[in-house]
Amino acid sequence: MLGKIDPHLIKYLNKFKRLIMDDIERLKIKDKEIILVGTAHISRESVDLVRETILEEKPDIVGVELCEQRYETLTSEEQKWEDIHITDIIKEGKTHLFLITLLLSAFQRKIGDKIGIKPGSEMIEAINTAKENNIGVELLDRDIQITLKRAIDRMSLREKLKLLFELIYGFFGGEEIDEELIEKLKEKDIMTELMDELSREIPSIKEVLIDERNVYIADKILLCKGEKIVVVIGAGHVEGIKTIIQTASEAEVKNVEKINIADLEKTPKGGNKLKYIGYLVPLVIVGIVAFGFHLKGGEFVLDSAIKWFLINGVLSAIGVMLALGHPLTILGAFLAAPFTSLNPMIAAGWVAGMIEIWVRKPRVKDFEGLAKLNDVRSLWQNRITKILLVVVFANVGSSIGTFVAGLSIFKDLFGG
Repeated sequence: MLGKIDPHLIKYLNKFKRLIMDDIERLKIKDKEIILVGTAHISRESVDLVRETILEEKPDIVGVELCEQRYETLTSEEQKWEDIHITDIIKEGKTHLFLITLLLSAFQRKIGDKIGIKPGSEMIEAINTAKENNIGVELLDRDIQITLKRAIDRMSLREKLKLLFELIYGFFGGEEIDEELIEKLKEKDIMTELMDELSREIPSIKEVLIDERNVYIADKILLCKGEKIVVVIGAGHVEGIKTIIQTASEAEVKNVEKINIADLEKTPKGGNKLKYIGYLVPLVIVGIVAFGFHLKGGEFVLDSAIKWFLINGVLSAIGVMLALGHPLTILGAFLAAPFTSLNPMIAAGWVAGMIEIWVRKPRVKDFEGLAKLNDVRSLWQNRITKILLVVVFANVGSSIGTFVAGLSIFKDLFGG
């Protein structure tokens, strides 16, 4: 009969087993030892791996792939709904950003409910284990709102709409989450996989979603104090961050602070291409009409004004109808769109959104319901998400109307 196995032997056998797995990478950078622990954000095995690694390595610092906002979201029992000001979101042009954030949260929650483990549990486990053992904790990731805002700023209107469609369809109407899919997801870093997929669909944002974050996290790791650092990151980030750290060490670790990550924390101030196009379009339309008046007289101007008003107004109103907006909101979009299309400082969606807020003021249960979105119908039933849809669809309708009406007026002038 075999005697009792030495627990120290078991400890080192387990340690050796993990060292030969792809989950852990060890880097020696001068006087620092950096241990990268690659995880899947919805895997019980990853939670166990993180805890065991921290307990065995006894690092000076534990770093996690979280920003302050994501950390608060993961650890808070309830969302601070009173902090959400829907009117400010509309006025500041953050409708797409807020809606995408809601859909991303809904996606993670849907996966977590199916699997029985909350996404990001391994990050929370890392923080809790560190605190229990008096180990310092560093949040390494860039603020999620900055990342999304920088990404959205690089996208065209068509790409934004494509992203919204992909998120809505993929999360609420796409592939059913069965046992086979769950097992596949457990083998991957789900958020990195999502970022990779978005980057393939919309290449213009790959640099923001993946490359910039790898640089940001790697730099934060190198700036951590302590001789031994355990870093808990999504498996999809390990190779990129490892390469960046090794490259930085070859250059000279002491000079790493010369990498200015402050540039990666800047958000656009609205000076993007869409803004300039917004000023250019009305100038072109007014110029065409003025030229038409010179060639064909006042009748052309009147016909153009009627066409502009009807096409813009009707298409924007149709957008609000698709969002199931209130009849007064539909009327407001119809009346506002022809004028807002000529004023880059205001959008038809803003007007429609404000009217929808006025006639259907969000209730407490609508704010609470943001944490329970689970299908397409819920987006239209919740008054807050319906307001966001009204804003987006009204703006889309007005943008299409501007293009169609402008092209039609141009043809009337030069088409004979």
